[in-house]
Amino acid sequence: MNTRGAMINSEQKNIIDLVSAQVRTRFETDGSGHDFEHVQRVFNTAVHIATDENADVFIVSLAALVHDLGDYKLSADGKENHRDAISAVLLNCGVSADDCHQVIDIVEKVSFKGNAVLDAPMTTEGKCVRDADRLDAMGAIGVARAFAYGALKKRKMFDPDSKPAVHNSFDAYQKNEGHTINHFYEKLLLLKDRMETASGRAMAEDRHQFMLHFLDQFSGEWSGLK
Repeated sequence: MNTRGAMINSEQKNIIDLVSAQVRTRFETDGSGHDFEHVQRVFNTAVHIATDENADVFIVSLAALVHDLGDYKLSADGKENHRDAISAVLLNCGVSADDCHQVIDIVEKVSFKGNAVLDAPMTTEGKCVRDADRLDAMGAIGVARAFAYGALKKRKMFDPDSKPAVHNSFDAYQKNEGHTINHFYEKLLLLKDRMETASGRAMAEDRHQFMLHFLDQFSGEWSGLK
């Protein structure tokens, strides 16, 4: 069944529930800001955007649920392994090989690759998931997640002598070890203008303004002026 712009059927819902249960076991105890609650938020937002964009809700649902499987930030060796990790879950839950291929193609293009690296072209479904994932890196949740990840990696909150860097490649971005406030200027504040769906752009506005206000408040408190 084509689920573009339509509600999913009972069989597809059952598959989504199975995939969700498997993903939960992998991220339930994560403390980096990539926990199962993050997955759930991305899922809910992606489905909302998919409905507005007349996208295939089933493919969007699956890609949103597995978008962090095999991510370099969460793997023991720091390398990406989306294809094997996703296939193992989806095929085991009854997802067809064709649908699995579509999901993997989306997930491999979702991640931010560097502030000087262009985003890979995406299908409508991919844009829904990428926008949803990026929205969760913005606003109040985005601020909390940024500092949670920074603490996990033992990074300073702020170092006034260390300025934001330009990352011309994914490799350079992966190796970046700058402080957390720099991360706002190297990535988070750039996300608003990288949104590709109408819903994503609308939702990004308030979250972007919140981050600007936070940075202004942080700067004032750091200097002792607020």
